[in-house]
Amino acid sequence: MNAPLYTKEILRLAADLPDPRQLDREDGSAELRSPTCGSRIRVAVRLDPAGKVEEVALSVQACAFGQASSTLMAKSAAGRRPDDVAEALAAFTAWLDGTRDDPGAWPGLEALAPARSRKGRHGAILLPFRALLAAMEGSAK
Repeated sequence: MNAPLYTKEILRLAADLPDPRQLDREDGSAELRSPTCGSRIRVAVRLDPAGKVEEVALSVQACAFGQASSTLMAKSAAGRRPDDVAEALAAFTAWLDGTRDDPGAWPGLEALAPARSRKGRHGAILLPFRALLAAMEGSAK
């Protein structure tokens, strides 16, 4: 019998998605859309003087996988530099594509393993990390 696509863990993570809100100070933001599924995510960041994430705010319109990935991204974004996020995105992408055995060091991403065989879901799953990186890079202007 096939394992369920949406596990209890994925649904729990999707339900834990932070509510949309405004940051007191926004140093960068990005709104991205996945062309494969139409998921849309807006990420705003407040950065410390060293360029590390102090706070992140999200607005997410995505499937349960996109929501779960957004939750995992938001929970561990604090203290990250752009190069940390870029490295995590590269490792996560390689894991989803099957060219890497683990999803990298970002906590909790193993919960998204049921989507590895569903390439159509990869865009929504990677979107929060792409948006975070774009928001951080946009702050350097």
